[in-house]
Amino acid sequence: MKATHQLHGLGQSLWLDNITRGLLTTGTLDRYIRDLSITGLTSNPTIFDQALRNTSLYDAAIRQKNAHADRSSESLFFELALEDLIVAADLFAPIYAATSGVDGWVSLEVSPLLATDTGATIDAAQRLYRQAQRPNIFIKIPGTREGIVAIEETIFAGVPVNVTLLFSREQYVSAAEAYMRGIDRRLAAGLDANVASVASVFVSRWDVAIKDKVPAALHNRLGIAIAKRTYKAHCDLIATPRWQRLAIAGARPQRLLWASTATKDPAAKDSLYLEALVAPDTINTVPEKTLLAFADHGAVNNILAPDGDDAEGLLAKFETAGIDIDALATELQSEGIQSFIRSWRDLMGCVASKSAVLTKTRPQGVAP
Repeated sequence: MKATHQLHGLGQSLWLDNITRGLLTTGTLDRYIRDLSITGLTSNPTIFDQALRNTSLYDAAIRQKNAHADRSSESLFFELALEDLIVAADLFAPIYAATSGVDGWVSLEVSPLLATDTGATIDAAQRLYRQAQRPNIFIKIPGTREGIVAIEETIFAGVPVNVTLLFSREQYVSAAEAYMRGIDRRLAAGLDANVASVASVFVSRWDVAIKDKVPAALHNRLGIAIAKRTYKAHCDLIATPRWQRLAIAGARPQRLLWASTATKDPAAKDSLYLEALVAPDTINTVPEKTLLAFADHGAVNNILAPDGDDAEGLLAKFETAGIDIDALATELQSEGIQSFIRSWRDLMGCVASKSAVLTKTRPQGVAP
């Protein structure tokens, strides 16, 4: 049995961290759903930038859209992205229905330029969700200080949220509490408590950040230890009377999602993080290359313990080695936002330049 099927059998969802028009038109995503137990996907600006920059798959759509109206680069991008995500959402619709909305999701994020603007983030999240017109689309909002307020308001508005750029237990708990506050407010207003959310905890970036600062024996171990600590916090939270009250009222748990799970160290096994982070009722989102490697030679040997296993003892070793974990979590989140902003600006530049070229070289007979 493939390792991907084993994960599915243990109750962990495997989502693809990729979407391109080619994945959809060639039937590749459909095959991953059928053969590799893929039950959802995530996207980000870098993925779309590469797809737009390196293929001609979007050229006809850009020409067609520009023929009818002048659009900003951002508006044009969201139209193109939503076209892809709607097709993907429809492919996952049977899974969404079969799991009563637990699985079968796709994700689209608001502009990272809004990361410090709570009101604009709330407006953008609601607008994008309305545009999608699909129940199984998450809107991604970063778990920053300003984002936490936006997450609560967006959940209260009934919009499913994928909280992104979480790096620590404390950041996760903050996101989880925002989610619960949003559900509490819905119940107080007489609204349905069933609004889905996932909390995306980034893993491998921890190990990249400290590789040259700790002994070799600690390489590629910090991200996993942070994930174990966070998983314990998640298990503790859903056992609390507060959460149980929400669950009885119809709320569903905000699922933990392991993100940034591609191995960055060439000396480490390419399926390292997938094998280390097996846990029921969680999600692992993986790039295509990592997915195929895991399906080919991955192994499922251990399941995360709800008590965090050896996480605290291992984290103490990193503290002894001079790593300030709390400070690094803040730094990684800040760097993540800046990285997303750079990717977004690259993407907008790519959309603008490609749009200009395609409009200038419009085939003969196509209306201006």
